Formats: sequence, structure tokens, C-alpha cells
Amino acid sequence: MSRTEQLTKPKGAEGSSPGRWIALSVLVLAVLLVAVDATVLGLATPSLSEDLKPSGTQLLWIGDIYSFVIAGLLVSMGSLGDRIGRKKLLLVGAAAFGAVSVLNAYATSPEMMILARALLGVAGATLMPSTLALIRNIFHDPKERSLAIGIWGATASAGAAVGPVVGGALLQHFWWGSVFLINLPVMIVLVIVGIKLLPESKNPVAGPWDLLSVGLSLVGIIGVVYAVKQVATHGMGWEVWAAAVIGAGALYTFVRRQFTLTAPLLDMRLFKHRGFSGAVLADLLTVFGLSGLVFFLSQFLQLVQGREPLEAGLAELPAAIGAVVTGLVAGRYARKYGVRVIVTGGLAAIGVALAALTVIHKETGYPLLGAALLIVGLGAGFSFTVTADVILSSVPKEQAGSASAVSETAYELGAALGIALLGSVVTGVYQGFTAPASVTGPVADAAHESLGGAVEAAKSLDPQTAQQMLDSAQEAFVDGLRLASGVGAAVLLATAVAAWFLLKGQELQDGIEH
Repeated sequence: MSRTEQLTKPKGAEGSSPGRWIALSVLVLAVLLVAVDATVLGLATPSLSEDLKPSGTQLLWIGDIYSFVIAGLLVSMGSLGDRIGRKKLLLVGAAAFGAVSVLNAYATSPEMMILARALLGVAGATLMPSTLALIRNIFHDPKERSLAIGIWGATASAGAAVGPVVGGALLQHFWWGSVFLINLPVMIVLVIVGIKLLPESKNPVAGPWDLLSVGLSLVGIIGVVYAVKQVATHGMGWEVWAAAVIGAGALYTFVRRQFTLTAPLLDMRLFKHRGFSGAVLADLLTVFGLSGLVFFLSQFLQLVQGREPLEAGLAELPAAIGAVVTGLVAGRYARKYGVRVIVTGGLAAIGVALAALTVIHKETGYPLLGAALLIVGLGAGFSFTVTADVILSSVPKEQAGSASAVSETAYELGAALGIALLGSVVTGVYQGFTAPASVTGPVADAAHESLGGAVEAAKSLDPQTAQQMLDSAQEAFVDGLRLASGVGAAVLLATAVAAWFLLKGQELQDGIEH
């Protein structure tokens, strides 16, 4: 047995030993940790807005700074895990994630909340690449690995379901910061159990960690995404041009540098594999199309339709249920019907569901919303699970961390861009609503910042004027949500067409690796 096999093949990886499945149960706790945190933020946004009183721009930053930072660091952290050990990085990151969650819970200003979310992104960047990379190294039978990836994805979806429900229950009895404290028990179990059960794995010939490349990737991604965000909200300005030029220049330099290093932070040759590139592109555009909807849906359910936080959380369950169901069988169906059929079909289903949401209005009944969310979940479970499998199976085990990081970077970058652009679409349409003539000055300004701001500002008005302003604000918000859903639908349907060609001939492996 070679040194690489000794390092990457954990006890129980072959035969009938349950060791690999027990290890998987620890890994999915990390996924649960991140998924729960991501979903509860959207649910807590209305009460957070009431307490911290962020501006519309600050509210968007609270929503997307986590994705900005995590996207900028994922490649670096995936490569670091390949070098120092994925188990070690996962456990350190989980402990940091729990600690920073406390800082999020007790933030006292919008600026502090933005900083806390950024630090959470640093910790979160260590978790997702490590979990997928360890799955790649623990499961050598491709069919077992497909099932493990399906369970991994289903757990993320389950976390997305548990987050709003548990968060909704907490928000009805406690302050908004309590939704972040639910990370702590999961983190404690993960660290204690992971120390004993997880096998260590790393690339024995990875070479040194290039700090200059780390800085270039971070500056490049954050610079470009910031520029896109600012153009969408405020138009072009010298600071936007500066961010775009610095970001693009850093990314260009990063790519050039990787070709010159004997031990690159990211092996750019991975992108020569058409299946790998197609799967990464599909993930990025899918999350882009979905993220604006996900970020604003909780506000629609609570601030427009008047649902309680727990009820809003339960209303979002169909998407997670659909993703769990299809995620567990996606690998089997991809082997039977073909990768591109399953991925394309999943993406098209999401696109159709988003298109259905372009007809929603303030009084839309739950059957339409629930059906659309269920179809979104079913499609996402198929497409995300199969693309993750394609990405992992396209690279050697030693590069699993880097490949996983690319996959997660596409996901987080898509989320950041989606919230920035589609969120700006919603915000831009919303801010154009007409307030009653008697509402002027600071009250009118606060109402036009965000829907949460309008709800808060209405408390200082007489009942009739308050209701007139809220009706107008809610209609404008729904108009923006419809437009964002239409853009998302177009993006998803175009991505489905692209995936059909990019994934042509792509198949999942069947034979056991040695």
C-alpha cells in the first residue's frame, strides 16, 4: 500500500465495516451547522431590522458579506486542508464557527453585525470543502459515494428546513440573536465526536501553501462582487471602477501565478475537464437564480402576508422536503438515465417553478407557493447532488479539497451575486413606491429604505395613513419580487440548455477505486 493510500483510505473504507458511514454522520453535522445558519438569517431579518435599524444597503451587506468572504476564501481553505489535513481544518473551523456565532447573536449595531457575519464567513470557509473532500477519500465505491453525497446534500436541505422552523419558534419567544446560538450544540457534538471518529486525510505531496495566491483570490473575488453589487444599487462611480479593476487584476494575476507554481493553490488544469467546468457553471448560475428568491421570501411571508415567524418557517418546508427526496436517489437515476438528463431536467423544473412565482400577489394562496417551493426543491436535489458527484469524481483523491472548494466557491459566489443583483432589483423597484403626501422627512426616508423600515415607520403614523403607506410599500415589494423571480426563471432555463450541451457524454463511475 502506498503512502497516499495509507493517508487517504480510512479504516473501514472497504468491506462491510460501518466505519465510513459513522464518519459520514459526523461530516453531515458540519453541513447542518452551515445550512441552519444560512436559513435562519432570512427569517430573522424583520426583527433584526427593527432592533438594529440598518439601512437598505446595510441590510444587503448583512445578507451577503458572509457569502463574499466565504467565496473569497474557499479555494484557499480547500487547498490548506489538502496540505495540513482535512480533519484538522474541519474541527478547528467548526470550533471557530460556534464561537463567532455568539458574536453574531450579541451584535449591537449594523456595523458590528456585518463584521460578525464576515468572521463567520472565514470560519465557514473551512467547513464545506473539508466535508466533501473527506467523503471523496472515505468512499471508494462510486455508487456508495453517490449515496454519501446524496445524504450530504439532503442534510443541507434538512438544515434549511430545520433552521426556519426552529428559528421561527425561537423568534416567537426570544430575541433575534437566539437563532445564531442554535449552532453551539451542533458544533460541540461535531468537535467531540469528530476527534474520535473522523479519519485524517491529506495530499502527501501538496507542497507549500502560497500566501500570495491566498491574498489574490480573496481580493479578486471580493473586489469583483463588490463592484457588481455597487453598479446594481448605485450605478457607476470611481470607487466601483477601482474595485472592478483591482478585483479583475487580482484574479488575472492569480490565474497566471497558478500556472507558474510547482504546487499551485488551485490546479487550473481541472477546468480542462468539460464535465467539471459544466458542473461548476451549472451550480453558480443555479444558485444565482435562486438566491434572490430565498433571501426575500421570508420577508414576503411575514411582512406582506402577515405570517408569524414559525408559520413562515413551516411554509418554506416543501423546498427542503423535495430536495431531501431527490437528493437521496439522484445518483441512481443519473446512472440509469444519464447525467445531463437529470441535471437539465432538475434545472428546467426550478426555472418553471420560478416562472410560476411571477404571478404572485399580496393575497396569493399557499397552494401556489407551496407547489412552487416543492418543485424548486425536487429540481435542486437532482441537479446539485449530481453536479457535486461529477466534480468530485473528475479529479484524483489528492486534489479533492481543491475540487470541493471550487464547487463551493461557485455556490457561494452565485449566492453573493444573486443577492446583490436580484436583491437590488427587488430593492430598486420597492424604493419607487409612492407614500401618502403627508408622510415626509425622516419617516418617508426610513420607509423607502426597506419594507422592514416601512413597517417600523408606520408605527409613528395614524392608523389610516399607516395602512395606506404599508399597502403601497407591500405592493411595490411584491412587484420587485415578481420581477426578480422572472429574471431567475430566465437564468435557470438558459442554464438548463447550457448544461444539456456541456454535460454531453458525462457519466458517473461504477467500478470500485483501488
